[in-house]
Amino acid sequence: MASRSVSVAADRSVPGLIVKFGNYPLHHGGVGAIRSLGRLGVPMYAITEDRWTPAASSRYLTGRFVWPTTGTERAGDLVAGLLRIGDRIGRPAVLLPTDEEAAVLIAEHAEVLAGRFLFPPVERELPRRLASKQGLHELCVEHGVPAPATLFPASYEEIEKYAATAVFPLVAKNREAFERRRRPAVSGTTRIADARGLLELAREWGPCPGVILQEYLPREEAEDWIVHAYFDADSAPQALFTGVKVRSWPPHAGMTANAYIVDNPELAALAAQFIKQIGFCGIIDLDWRFDRRDGRYKLLDFNPRMGAQFRMFESEAGVDVVRAQHLDLTGRRVPEGEQLAGRRFVVENIDLPALAAYRRSGYTTPHAPAKATGTELAWAARDDIKPFFTMCARLVRPGVRHLWQLWRSRRRSATAAAGTELVRRSPVE
Repeated sequence: MASRSVSVAADRSVPGLIVKFGNYPLHHGGVGAIRSLGRLGVPMYAITEDRWTPAASSRYLTGRFVWPTTGTERAGDLVAGLLRIGDRIGRPAVLLPTDEEAAVLIAEHAEVLAGRFLFPPVERELPRRLASKQGLHELCVEHGVPAPATLFPASYEEIEKYAATAVFPLVAKNREAFERRRRPAVSGTTRIADARGLLELAREWGPCPGVILQEYLPREEAEDWIVHAYFDADSAPQALFTGVKVRSWPPHAGMTANAYIVDNPELAALAAQFIKQIGFCGIIDLDWRFDRRDGRYKLLDFNPRMGAQFRMFESEAGVDVVRAQHLDLTGRRVPEGEQLAGRRFVVENIDLPALAAYRRSGYTTPHAPAKATGTELAWAARDDIKPFFTMCARLVRPGVRHLWQLWRSRRRSATAAAGTELVRRSPVE
């Protein structure tokens, strides 16, 4: 679906730059941002892992900077690389980070980057604290924002003591965003069924576990909600959207695969109040879980940057959070407008397996509309179809390689088994 842009008068002299650190080429959020501003005539640039990422194939991309990174490089090296890119662009560009590493780096090196780039004047330490599971939980407690009960173990002995009285199942997550790539304790949000499973995992975490152990909110008694917004330098919302998550992949703990815009004034007010209290400015992507047992929305994750599914949210005036930031940072007015309630967002490559998993689980989303008022696909777009085919090609190649290796392995096993059978049947001399 093409974006509405009649009311959006962007400054076409100020380009945008997608900033990403780490190897995750199939990122539909970056493609969405390139399309969103590119459709307004804004020149768009992107940092890509190689020339064959979906983002690099978009018709709305003015230029790409092939820069393979891991996300674990020295901050000084990453800043120097960004400055070189700024020199090549040749004019100030609005920075659009797609991961916590990039968002934190920009905030903590704002003085150096400010000459070449435009970005919200967020407090230097705040994005790192918000990206940290421990830092976020401390802020929630400080400002009275509901959150799941959480433990930050300092040793294996503390985990042993906790396991004796803990209520299972529970959830383990990496404590710090940066450690997920350097020394991840778990591969992602991990559900732990019992004390034995917890202690087995904990033995691999070393003397200083880099994890948090969090209360599990049972999916049968919960509903997942999303808040995306852009807040200006005064922490006032210039665009604020709420939606309900229908499916994610991996199920119940991963990336949004299918979701709807749903009006939720209570949640919007809760999010806006929290942002005002902590003084954040910029784009946010918040994950909340509504706990039916006590009727409260509990904050699970705070991403201080645009979320991959941000394009599901758009107002009647054609504004999404990326457009709102570009307009605000270039001194333009952000048009007002109600969100397009009932609009659906689908991530084609992960929603199919998610659909199968959710049908087996019996999970339902009561607040999801019975019928969508419109659909935004993450990859396919009539005016920019190449990223979709590039995504498919990058999915197919590993799949074909895996099938080839599996076939060869089975063939070798069959040959070896046949040889053993021949030896066993041959007469003994």
